[in-house]
Amino acid sequence: MGIAAIIGAGIFSTIGNASAAGGPAVSLLFIFTAIACVFSAMCYAQFASTIPISGSAYTYAYASFGELVAWIIGWDLLMEYAIGNIAVAISWSDYFTGLLVGMGLDVPLYLTMDFLSASRGHDVVTELLNQGKPLSEASALQVAGYEAWNTAPSIGGLKLVADLPALLITFFVTVLVYIGIKESKTTGNILVLIKLVVVLLVIAVGSFYIQPSNWSPFAPNGISGVLKGVSAVFFSYIGFDAISTTAEECKNPQRDLPKAMLYTLLICTVLYVLITLVLTGMVNYTELAVGDPLAFVFDRVNLNFMAGIISVSAIVALTSVLLVFQLGQPRIWMSMSRDGLLPKAFSKIHPRFNTPSFSTVVTGLVVAIPALFMNLTEVTDLTSIGTLFAFVLVCGGVLLLDKTEKVPGRFKVPYINGKYIVPALLMGITLYIFLNNREMITHFFTINQVEGNFWDVLEHKILAILFIVVSIWISWLTFSKNLSLIPVLGLLTNLYLMTELGITNWSRFLAWLLLGLVIYFSYSYRNSKLGKLQHRTNR
Repeated sequence: MGIAAIIGAGIFSTIGNASAAGGPAVSLLFIFTAIACVFSAMCYAQFASTIPISGSAYTYAYASFGELVAWIIGWDLLMEYAIGNIAVAISWSDYFTGLLVGMGLDVPLYLTMDFLSASRGHDVVTELLNQGKPLSEASALQVAGYEAWNTAPSIGGLKLVADLPALLITFFVTVLVYIGIKESKTTGNILVLIKLVVVLLVIAVGSFYIQPSNWSPFAPNGISGVLKGVSAVFFSYIGFDAISTTAEECKNPQRDLPKAMLYTLLICTVLYVLITLVLTGMVNYTELAVGDPLAFVFDRVNLNFMAGIISVSAIVALTSVLLVFQLGQPRIWMSMSRDGLLPKAFSKIHPRFNTPSFSTVVTGLVVAIPALFMNLTEVTDLTSIGTLFAFVLVCGGVLLLDKTEKVPGRFKVPYINGKYIVPALLMGITLYIFLNNREMITHFFTINQVEGNFWDVLEHKILAILFIVVSIWISWLTFSKNLSLIPVLGLLTNLYLMTELGITNWSRFLAWLLLGLVIYFSYSYRNSKLGKLQHRTNR
């Protein structure tokens, strides 16, 4: 189930954008991100075995932090699931239209591309042409955007550019989810088998077309270029936490959940690293900023039959991922509604189909409409920051849970006293940077007006400053309170990955949370079952 959730939009789509930004060195970023996920996976496993009911991070936050934080994480998960599904729908559209083109069916570009990509591609290519530069300096996506923009009809000066296949697949899956679907274990295993066979086929066949010269330089854009792929790389791992929602079905959650999560991360990391090396070895990394990188590289080496196989399997794989998460999101709405945090309509069950009907329709609209106009980069950034935030809270929740839960027999994150290890690690990393990269430290503490105005220069350093402050604070707490090492490392690594997503994504994320708080204090706080119970108790 973990592999079924993870092997989806990440490996079939966003891996291309990550490789285009950082080159072959992105393969190392997959390993670092996997380590961060391992810390979080162990914390999820402890919660899942301690509180073996559905709800995932929302339920865990309710148990450890209380209702307000539970609302925040629930609201965050709604964004994560919805925008994650938008990314899956967009990626599905890329592969589907690629398959149609391969079959000789021409589909107008303006009906297969989002508005943002077309507009930006048009601006970039137009500027190149005005400067007398060749189209070869633009990426394939930018050229396609330019063509889509120029051929699209317009109404009142507004170009009608929209990703129609993304809308149609979302509508189709929403109808299926509304009617009610029960995926059997056999069907799930078959889908996983198809995915793994295709991925292994890509690695095996692609290895014969690797040109080692494409791996040099290994990190063409340096560490900063590699870290630009954080969002895309982390997005590739989103889904392993879905295993925790099956705690009620596990015969032995204390044993099965930790093993499932760790095996999933290990298998997928090995596959991701190999796929990245194959892709960047077959073509130059600069060409990989496309929505269907696996099919694209085989088109480039004239193996059209492989591109066709990959497109068909990607459509199957992405449909299953969309289905799984489109099933999951309405049940989060339903769970929050049952706690009184959302109106009762969200927990309404269809009398015939026995599904959360209203929540399912809302989920379909929330995913389908943005999928028409948003592009993959925008949505993966927001999905990643939302998921990382959930991981941070789960790791922090384990630190609180350790003080109150002393139940024997349940899985617990192995306790390793971080008293001296965490401060030593932070000092070691600081010393390493000071000795090996003094230019970075000098640049960090310098406001160079040549780079832009004061705010443009400062805003990129704000998140780093906040991370340093929080790290020092967490280090002090670990030293003074003998905190457990693994949850602390999970909290810090996930928080660091969040800081690499940029101030723009943080501002959007905080705006979403602010909207959630407005809803909470204007409706949820007064209508929650817990709040009503406390009110009656006080009376």
